[in-house]
Amino acid sequence: MVSIASLWLPILVAAIGVFIASSIIHMATPWHHSDFRTVPDQGRVLDALRTFNLQPGDYVVPRPANQKEGASPEFAELAKRGPIVMMAVLPGQVVIAKNLVLWFVFCLVVATCAAYIAGAALPAAAEAKKVFQFAGATAFFGFALALWQQTIWYSRSVVTTLKSTIDGLVYALVTAGVFAWLWPQ
Repeated sequence: MVSIASLWLPILVAAIGVFIASSIIHMATPWHHSDFRTVPDQGRVLDALRTFNLQPGDYVVPRPANQKEGASPEFAELAKRGPIVMMAVLPGQVVIAKNLVLWFVFCLVVATCAAYIAGAALPAAAEAKKVFQFAGATAFFGFALALWQQTIWYSRSVVTTLKSTIDGLVYALVTAGVFAWLWPQ
């Protein structure tokens, strides 16, 4: 068993490596450019939404206020007419620095989980292949598997989720490589 404290360097380097890899994937390639469609006449749609003064959060339309309303013929007709809209409302000026800090913290959390699992399963001076396997699998679970819930429950595009899963695989490989390289001898 290897303690998490003795794995601080691979945790930090893996998080930095994933942060850099994700920056390249999202900023230097068109890989995720098609993840979201453009709404026709965006200005008019945004003007219409502004009149409702929606607070930041997740919304679905139509949505019944309670179970009784959900069973009513009026609600059934409203839902049948469509469209059904699921949206996340963000504040006007999104500060990307906050998102980047939170992403880096998440990368640290996933790397720490990988350290915990690999450290509990393997001794110091473990074979690099085994370290790669444990750290990589754990990182893949952390970076990719939960993404599929959005496709299953909220109709997120399978292509978008598949691309993000491939991103998760890249991040897992970076994490696995760093752990295999920096594993305590």
